[in-house]
Formats: sequence, C-alpha cells, structure tokens
Amino acid sequence: MIRALLVDDQALIRGGFRALLEAEDDIEVTGEAADGREGVRLAAATRPDVALVDIQMPVMDGIETTRRIAAEPGLSGTHVVILTNYGLDAYVFNALRAGACGFLVKDIEPADLLHAVRTAARGDALLSPAITRKLVAEYVSRPLDATTGGGEALRALTNREREVVALVARGLSNDEIAARMVISPTTAKTHVSRAMTKLHARDRAQLVVIAYESGLVLPRARETAGRRADDGSPPHGPGS
Repeated sequence: MIRALLVDDQALIRGGFRALLEAEDDIEVTGEAADGREGVRLAAATRPDVALVDIQMPVMDGIETTRRIAAEPGLSGTHVVILTNYGLDAYVFNALRAGACGFLVKDIEPADLLHAVRTAARGDALLSPAITRKLVAEYVSRPLDATTGGGEALRALTNREREVVALVARGLSNDEIAARMVISPTTAKTHVSRAMTKLHARDRAQLVVIAYESGLVLPRARETAGRRADDGSPPHGPGS
C-alpha cells in the first residue's frame, strides 16, 4: 500500500487529490496539511511514501518544507513531489536542490497523477528527459556552493560513474545510457545506484542537480558560448 501525504493551502486541491487517490486500491492518504510546518509535522508522524507539496504556501513554503523532510533521517523513505501552477520556474529547480524527486502541475490529468504517485513511491524521479534538459538549461547558472558539496564528492566516483552521472544529467534513461556506453541496462542501473550512494543523492533528480552545479555538465547554451569564445567566433550570427 502506497501512503501519500497532501500538503497544500487550497482545500479544494487537497479534497480533489484525496478523492482521486483513495479511490485506488493501492493508495491511501495519511493526512492533509494546509501549510508547510504542519506538513513536516504530519510527515514525521505518519511517514508517508510520497508527499505532494505545494510550492507556495503560508507559514512555510514548499522549498523549506522539502528541505526539512529531506534532512530528517527518519523520513529517508519519503519522496517529495512538488505541486505548482506554473510549470517550469526557478522555484521548481530550488525545490529539486532541496531534495524533491520531481514536480507536477496542478491541472494534471487524473491518470497522470496516479502514475506519478506510483513512480515517486518506487523512488524514481519525475523528470522526463525533455523536462530535465529544459529545466537545467534555463535555471542552472550558478557554480557549486558550499551546501551541496557535489564537486568534492565527484572525486569519489570512478570515470565510468562520472560518465553515467553526466548522461543522467542529459536526461537519458538507464536503457539509453546502456546503449550509449555499450553495456547492459543492469550494469547501467548499478553505476547509477553506486553514484547516488557516493554522492548521497536521494534520487536521479538529485544527480542532475549535482552534475550541473559541480560543473561536470554545463547547460547547452553555456557550452556553445564557451566553444565560441575558445575559437574566437562571435557569440551571435552575422548581422547581430
């Protein structure tokens, strides 16, 4: 049975999600909270598999709520999914940095919500390759800071593991990584799991964040700018 916690200041959203989730035989809602502080308290009390957390709430927002849940040792099995009205924005990336495994827009189709909850409960990230590429290209622009420690931790990875992490950051699935590296999907999955362990990453979403913030991988726009600077070509086409 998948245990889900709802944290959103809109009662209508909570009620609709609860009705949808509890209509399923394999999902139960452990509680509802109207703000982040109450959400953290309920998470500690009920230890859900998945916490659906609104990004913007009174008292404590979704980013801080996610950070506190992710930092609690007793909640290592709780996977936070951020709820947003706006799709991709800087708040979403900050939530991923704080420990969220992915995000959903609130007008998601019912079947997609159920699939997302089951996916998150398995510990998989809710970031499609296309979303991953767009997200990091738009919002990863800062160097690694002291809070992530990814740059230092990357030294513990083997060359093979570093290559795998870079491919994860590019949005490739285990099967695609296996094809690219000419290894079996099982071996690719093993490399990903070992890298997550060494980097203390909760899931693939955290690997993406660490890879970009550590400089292991750069957003496409910055790579292109760097190549142009190296070869002396102008940053824009003729006539710009």
